[in-house]
Amino acid sequence: MSGEIGHNSRVADAPSDNWVYRFLPQSFWPLAQMARWDRPIGWQLLLLPCLWSAAMAANAQLAIGDETHLAIYQTFLWHCALFTIGAIAMRGAGCTYNDLVDHELDAQVERTRSRPLPAGRITRKNAKLFIIAQLAVGALVLFQFNWFSIILAIASLVVVAIYPFAKRFTDWPQFFLGLAFSWGAFIGWSAIFAEVSWASFCLYVAAVFWTIGYDTIYAHQDREDDALIGVRSTARLFAENTKIWLAALYGLTLAFLALAFYISAMPLIAFVTLVFVMGLFIWQIKTLDIDNPDQCLRLFKFNGKVGLVIFAGLAVALLIS
Repeated sequence: MSGEIGHNSRVADAPSDNWVYRFLPQSFWPLAQMARWDRPIGWQLLLLPCLWSAAMAANAQLAIGDETHLAIYQTFLWHCALFTIGAIAMRGAGCTYNDLVDHELDAQVERTRSRPLPAGRITRKNAKLFIIAQLAVGALVLFQFNWFSIILAIASLVVVAIYPFAKRFTDWPQFFLGLAFSWGAFIGWSAIFAEVSWASFCLYVAAVFWTIGYDTIYAHQDREDDALIGVRSTARLFAENTKIWLAALYGLTLAFLALAFYISAMPLIAFVTLVFVMGLFIWQIKTLDIDNPDQCLRLFKFNGKVGLVIFAGLAVALLIS
């Protein structure tokens, strides 16, 4: 009986052997599932634009020479740690909010009907309390930064609040996700310079295009269910032309990354890294089979590695400067 209960308490779209089920008491599983702790790729993708921006700002700070190398490295590592904690907390809060908004829709989709709210394993009241707890953690992180960054981060909540409803009124909900998920491209820079520069703006635009691309791949998993219940997405909009759209979206991602690096005078290694990233994007597009949900999920997750490559180029540039 206990094995059956354990199985029924899991979700269909997460690995059954992840750490949540091995280390957390079963009573905590619904909270962990709503926060997507069993699917870390989400907070990783949210974190990556923060890391790009922090690394780009640190490189720019080194070039200015107004701080010692050691002080810049220490601040960079501290900010990376804060962004990691913040990304996990805010992604969890966002997913919990999204589940509250999509409660009835999730019950109609095969991949999502086993989530805690539609499956009845947690109440809406407890889900709301969980959002508050995660937002409190996010606030503690946020108040470690300057006031400009605090206000800038709070402004992003407008886009976050709109996103879950976007699939109801536009074919481009992935665009709204990009606006929200890419906001860290501003914060990493503003945490150092207390401003939004053209370089950070270009980095933000690059991250938005990248997000639209990888989330379109992700959305192809639900294309048929979405059509049945009237949920809109770029996967449905692009359909058989998805590869053409991905080529454009990923191409724009690379163009705006290169522009951000140029404006902020990044070292050559950062630009060289983009050539490798271009190869990874081309491989994704050539490999993609939009009718294979398992492969779509794998390619979506692969973008976490793509983002890390971009960050690695900036981090290496920081170390060798």
